[in-house]
Amino acid sequence: MEQQGIDTLRQRHQALVEAHPTLRIRDRAQRLGATEAELVAAGCGVTVRQLGGTAQQLFRDLGSLGTVMALSRNDHAVHERHGQYQGIEADGPVGLVLGPDIDLRMFFGSWRHFYAVTENGRDSLQFFDKAGEAVHKIYRTDATDAAAWQAYIDRHAVEAVSPVVVEPVVAPADAEADTPADVDALRAQWQGLKDTHDFFAMLRQHKVSRLGALRHAGDGLAQQVDSAAVETVLRSAAESLLPIMCFVANRGIVQIHTGVVNRLVRTGPWFNVLDETFNLHLNTEAVASSWVVNKPTVDGWVTSLELYGAGGELIVQFFGERKPGKPELVAWRTLLQSLCPTALAA
Repeated sequence: MEQQGIDTLRQRHQALVEAHPTLRIRDRAQRLGATEAELVAAGCGVTVRQLGGTAQQLFRDLGSLGTVMALSRNDHAVHERHGQYQGIEADGPVGLVLGPDIDLRMFFGSWRHFYAVTENGRDSLQFFDKAGEAVHKIYRTDATDAAAWQAYIDRHAVEAVSPVVVEPVVAPADAEADTPADVDALRAQWQGLKDTHDFFAMLRQHKVSRLGALRHAGDGLAQQVDSAAVETVLRSAAESLLPIMCFVANRGIVQIHTGVVNRLVRTGPWFNVLDETFNLHLNTEAVASSWVVNKPTVDGWVTSLELYGAGGELIVQFFGERKPGKPELVAWRTLLQSLCPTALAA
């Protein structure tokens, strides 16, 4: 974006803020026909310093910051987790953060634009993909090491902020089908899975969408359930102190919470978990279908509740707390089975 375009964007942004002062920057970008990264780089309502280097380099240094708040989101779900960046592996195209609090899977291929941002007195580190969409944000908290935070920015900041060049996301030429070419072969391979992480590779092999696979898997492997299932599950888990896992993803990251949930609050279309170290904000009006999904592993069957949007996009996944080598919690499987009209495979 050239300087004239940046100046025009700033003027349009200021007029929008004056007319709608409570809009968040993501919503302001949509109304202006811009991307969030373009607003940030143009300094629209924020003070910004651009961070140089690769996403991998920036991630490897996050362990020095102390306790922060990690935020990842998609269009319909926001996942916020307080903790420290520990167990960082960020040397190749796929990275990991494997701390007891912050648990991430990063897919760095699309990450492009990185900034230190101050907005309304809140300091954050923000990572955007090549399309200008926010992938991940890290917020400074009262428990953050202030000196380490400033040292991190000073170490990685570049002299000037460059205009954002947006690269649109291009859908693959061989788009996934909603119906597998061979349903029996898909079911047979699904029933032979040994690890939940092999599920995505199976979908690619059969060139079928995730939701298309669920629709054709059969009741023993996947069943569509009532739209109220997510509230039923979360309220039951809270009442029984059943530890769960909550996965929210976008193109560049998966963010995971493991533990119990306590404070559940409905605010209009949003159903929220508002705990001290974990917040989830879920727009249930955007949920077009909900599924209980059943996968075999070497540790036994693993069951999840998965919510999808109108375009077939995965919004959020819930599992019972588990680790490799340990079977699924009986209470979790019993809870999800109670949602299903017919029995799951066992």
